Amino acid sequence: MSDEVRVRFAPSPTGYLHIGGARTAIYNWLFAKKHNGKFILRIEDTDKERSTEDSIKGIIDGLTWLGLDWDEGPYFQSAHIEEHKQAAQKLIELGWAYKCFCTKEELDAKREQAKKEKRPFKYDKTCRNLTPEEIAEKEKAGLPYCIRFKVPEEDGVISFDDVVYGKIERRFKDIEDFVIVRSDGSPLYLLSNAVDDIRDKITHVIRGQDGLANTPKQLLIYKALGAKIPVFAHMPLTLDLKKRKISKRTHGEVVSVQFYREHGFIPWALVNFLVLLGWHGPDDKEIYSLEELIEAFSLEGIGRANSIFNYRPGDPKFFTDPKALSINAHYLRNLPIEEIASYVKQEFLREGLWNPAYEGEKRKWFLETLDLIRTRYHTLKDFVNLGRAYFSDEYPFDPKAVKKNILKHPELAKWLPELAEKLEELEQFTLENTEEVIRNFAEEKQIKAGIIINGIRTVVTGQSVGPGLFDVLVAIGKDRVVKRLKATPSLFEQKDLQ
Repeated sequence: MSDEVRVRFAPSPTGYLHIGGARTAIYNWLFAKKHNGKFILRIEDTDKERSTEDSIKGIIDGLTWLGLDWDEGPYFQSAHIEEHKQAAQKLIELGWAYKCFCTKEELDAKREQAKKEKRPFKYDKTCRNLTPEEIAEKEKAGLPYCIRFKVPEEDGVISFDDVVYGKIERRFKDIEDFVIVRSDGSPLYLLSNAVDDIRDKITHVIRGQDGLANTPKQLLIYKALGAKIPVFAHMPLTLDLKKRKISKRTHGEVVSVQFYREHGFIPWALVNFLVLLGWHGPDDKEIYSLEELIEAFSLEGIGRANSIFNYRPGDPKFFTDPKALSINAHYLRNLPIEEIASYVKQEFLREGLWNPAYEGEKRKWFLETLDLIRTRYHTLKDFVNLGRAYFSDEYPFDPKAVKKNILKHPELAKWLPELAEKLEELEQFTLENTEEVIRNFAEEKQIKAGIIINGIRTVVTGQSVGPGLFDVLVAIGKDRVVKRLKATPSLFEQKDLQ
């Protein structure tokens, strides 16, 4: 590419940053990185009734957390309102726009008539050919007016080649003279967006497929202003299992970036997942490092088919798309343990579990324990919930595990405290020594070792599954293991576990 690539992410600050917007930002950011271009953040905040400072902060915080650094901005669309109005005036002077004095009541009546005649409503160009004298007379009378773009009347088409959807054509006669400035003087999105893209020298517009319908109108504005047309690439929509478009209004917080941050996702894992909602690389990989993704990414890899966000409300195990959880689990298992530790520290600080010794004399134990338990976890929250027994003596018990592995075997109320006495006598609390004592104990009681092992795991960790038991015991340590096994009878007394 000869010209410098310049792309932009231009969200409206009317709510949190949701995954659809985040995906748009990611595609633009990757494209800029791939071509050594510029990624521009522009906040389209002209809707004063719905735009909020909290939303702006949420968008910026979300992008920052995802690691999507921008090269320019944030620019604010509201700072350029006068420029948009001047562009509209210039279009009037060039003969590409006109003042329309039709009232809302008049337009509503025409819409109703079209409805009765069962035909689509399209503005009938009542004010298109007003003479200068007629316009001056209406203005002198103080009549409000909007500004409409003057679509060519010849039998022609406006066309462009979309990178994803191919050649798109729209006949002039199918496009009404559309409004670019409201009667209150505020420019519409169609005009403001085009003017901003021209000013910011945007070379590629990468956005959702729902913007495709408006593109022909924006192209007319580009051409009328004598501006260079950018390359357009419209991404497919992201739908839920009911084929509804993913949106803040329909799906609530589960589609916000903040939701994933609060539910223990690693930032790059979410980026990796969102990239795959509508794009695939040349080798159909699913796990990408930053460098690999920048190298592999191309607009040609964006598919036309709508992607499915497998959102399952009410399923506590899969509170979001299972693939998202699977990708996050991959990173939990494979990132350097020091990096995992930095994420876990933030979770522990929030939960009051952090011990400064984890960065001092207990650092080695802390890292080794994280490395031991991370293999079965899906989110950072699992270290706090499922892994709490390793870091605190106050930890939850899975009622199903207690019923199956403890209450089903009443003899364990006596046997496990007895076993604790034997473990307490060990001078070296090692894998080999603990296994020997436990297996000998099971043999002595003439019971399957699995019953003893499962009972110990449930008492000591509160869970029925986890890493190898003997690794678990060594990690938790002799003193805590012994103390917990001696407290086994109390589990038979807790009504919430019955």
